[in-house]
Amino acid sequence: MREATVGKELVIITGNRVGVLANIARVLADQGINILAVAVFAEGEEAELHLVPDSPSYALEALRKAEFEVEERNIVLVELPHRAGFLRRITDVLARQDLDIRYLYASAFEAGHSSLVVFSCTNNAKAVTLLREK
Repeated sequence: MREATVGKELVIITGNRVGVLANIARVLADQGINILAVAVFAEGEEAELHLVPDSPSYALEALRKAEFEVEERNIVLVELPHRAGFLRRITDVLARQDLDIRYLYASAFEAGHSSLVVFSCTNNAKAVTLLREK
């Protein structure tokens, strides 16, 4: 039903300015690194960017070389069928085990057959084990 793995995301906290995401995307593209998922939160003068690259260690190195302050975090990646109710199913599994979701972002394309869900919770390793069992 689903593929769940522990993955890495890179978090950049920077000034909220026009073009910062374009600069980050350029740094990664120039190194041939794909971005699998991205979430951007901007409030006031600060922006927080969460990136899931296909090569986290190379992306981390490239971004630091470009003088971005980057933090690497463990996350859960879940590939789900793109059908109604699947997000409910995984969140129900987590809730029944009292795993608190800290944040979650996801994407799907209407014509696609799968979606990607990225999240962090109180115990990512346990979440992956539980989701693989279902």
